[in-house]
Amino acid sequence: MSPRVPADPIWSWVAKLLLLLQLCAHGHAPHRPPLPRHCPRACICTSDLLSCSRQTLQHVPQALPPTATTLDLSHNALTQLHDHWLAALPHLEALHISHNKIKDLSRQAFHNASYLRHLDMSSNHLHAVERHYFEALVSLEELLLYNNRITRVDENAFVKLSGLRKVYLSWNNLTTFPFHSVQGLGSYSLRTLDLSSNSLSSIPVEELAALPENIRNGLYLHNNPVRCSCPLYLMLQRWKQQGFSSVKDFFEEHTCKVSDNVPRSLIKFLKYNPMFENCSAGPEDVHPVPFPVMVGQTLLLACNNSLPPKATTYMWISPHHEPIKHPGNSNRSLEVYHNGSLKIAAAKPWHSGVYVGLAINSPRNFSRLCEVNVTVHYPKPEGETFSTGLTTLLGCIVSLVLVIIYLYLTPCRCLSCCKKPAPLSPPQECSAQSSILSTTPPATDGPNRKVSANKHVVFLEPVRETQNGKIRLALGEDFPDPKHPKVLQVKSDSESISSVFSDTPIVS
Repeated sequence: MSPRVPADPIWSWVAKLLLLLQLCAHGHAPHRPPLPRHCPRACICTSDLLSCSRQTLQHVPQALPPTATTLDLSHNALTQLHDHWLAALPHLEALHISHNKIKDLSRQAFHNASYLRHLDMSSNHLHAVERHYFEALVSLEELLLYNNRITRVDENAFVKLSGLRKVYLSWNNLTTFPFHSVQGLGSYSLRTLDLSSNSLSSIPVEELAALPENIRNGLYLHNNPVRCSCPLYLMLQRWKQQGFSSVKDFFEEHTCKVSDNVPRSLIKFLKYNPMFENCSAGPEDVHPVPFPVMVGQTLLLACNNSLPPKATTYMWISPHHEPIKHPGNSNRSLEVYHNGSLKIAAAKPWHSGVYVGLAINSPRNFSRLCEVNVTVHYPKPEGETFSTGLTTLLGCIVSLVLVIIYLYLTPCRCLSCCKKPAPLSPPQECSAQSSILSTTPPATDGPNRKVSANKHVVFLEPVRETQNGKIRLALGEDFPDPKHPKVLQVKSDSESISSVFSDTPIVS
């Protein structure tokens, strides 16, 4: 038998025991198991997650594991971020720095973070969003900046962020916002722009109307002290009708300020809207009322309005962009009455088009009242039952049906008799060589039977043979005399056109 070898675990245990006795002899206590490589003591590290939350950190830890894709530094006491501090995290995709005390960012604070997609800097002390803050984050998709102290957003702050999808700026101190700066982002991926709960005093309706639909659908403007106006009310009402989430989900939280002199004069103007019922629609909401009229008729165009007549004058704009006021144009073919009605004495074709009615309360205060689309027609001739186009279409359909019947419904009840007969053989009863429209049965006599002078061929197929590059056609016509030259020509060509009719002419 071979000598017995001691087991390795026993020797390993003995070695550890000797090491422990040696440490105790020198007065040292045993250490805890070593931490993962480069993991700060105040953090928790996993394979790709680094969490340093709620540790009252005043500075970012120095040693960071390079494998981390998510870093959580929220709920600490950080006041600044040093340049290139993310250089040790080349794979970082999500960064949470919310609930800290960061006031501003250096120009290279986010350099070396080209893969970062999610950045949460909410609940900090930021006062503005400068152009250089996030321009290095070319892959950024979500930016959370709500609950800061932001009063200004640079118009070029998001220019280089072509992949930006969501921006949250609610609960700040914004009084204005450069809406035109996100115009280009709409053609990419921006879907949410939250500006709610700020201090916006006015909304540029024209700029918002020019934004792409995907931005307007996620543009949240509720809970702002915006000045009440008809354009704003009509825009939000239109967004509600289109089903935009920004208005539909926060319908009762849209407020506006009635008076700048009364700070608390906020009303929920979408929910309680009696004061906006008389708002005139904007150009995009006006649909011209159709007004058909015959040539020579007199027509009167009027707009329904409740404006006081003493303080209001009226004007119409003709389809030729001619302003028409009281009493009318130069030749009086168009007249404007004091109540705003427009009269066309005798309608002519050139009077067709859209007429716009305006109310003028002051030299610079114009309001649109209505639009009327006048169409002047000529009277139709009496007795006209079908239009030329309908008649032409009906004729084409009938012709097509006849061609299909001729091509596919040729009467033939047997296959053997439809073959080409031998020369000088008597015609068969169901021969395709006989006329398909003739009511007279083919003759069964000999080939020398004469043609009747009172009969004619009704319809003949085109001859398949050609002469001088052209197809010869056998046309139906009267043959008064069997010895007529045309009859002789038909007899001489009977062999070449046997597919059309038999050697024996058709007689009664």
